[in-house]
Amino acid sequence: MFNNLTSLLPDFWISIGQTFIMLGISVGSAVFVGTPLGILFFFTDRGQIFEHKVIHRVIDYVVNTVRSMPFVILLVALIPLTRWVVGTTIGPVAAAVPLSIAAIPYFARLVEQSLREVPKGVIEAAVAMGASPLEIIWKVLLNEARSSLISALTVTTISMLSYSAMAGTVGGIGDLAIRFGYYRFQTEVMVSTVIILILLVQIIQFIGSRIAHVLDKR
Repeated sequence: MFNNLTSLLPDFWISIGQTFIMLGISVGSAVFVGTPLGILFFFTDRGQIFEHKVIHRVIDYVVNTVRSMPFVILLVALIPLTRWVVGTTIGPVAAAVPLSIAAIPYFARLVEQSLREVPKGVIEAAVAMGASPLEIIWKVLLNEARSSLISALTVTTISMLSYSAMAGTVGGIGDLAIRFGYYRFQTEVMVSTVIILILLVQIIQFIGSRIAHVLDKR
């Protein structure tokens, strides 16, 4: 049993590296695309300074549609897009395409919910003081909601880690679990991949919770 694990040690490191590549691309996409989308989603809602029913409903529809799709189905449905973007459907970079598509609306919704936790009076006070929209976003909303946003990012990262394991046919820890743990009936490999995933989740949650606690001004 241990001989199998020892011989596969290089594969474990490669799989973990591939998993981090998928996480880095998808979570990075969530932050850089999902954050502005969530802010726009919040500001175009009824009663906000950029109220716009059409834009808000379109964003709401897109976000809800993507979030309602099981990731396995999304993975298959986006094969043409993945091939067009990266030229292949195999490998961690290819898997990062559907992961990013799943992460962006997921994080956008969490951003919108985090911004709703900011007292409306704070925004009204900033408007009364003549703050520009950019100042309201950067100095008021994101600053006040920073602890909640870190928690949202933590949840998103853990969800993408789970999704990356589902994409086991294209790379990462899930690929190792399927190729050796499932197809070759090496139970010890399957158990080891589960333990690694649990440890990664615990580490991500611990770091995210600590940062959120430090940034929490309450």
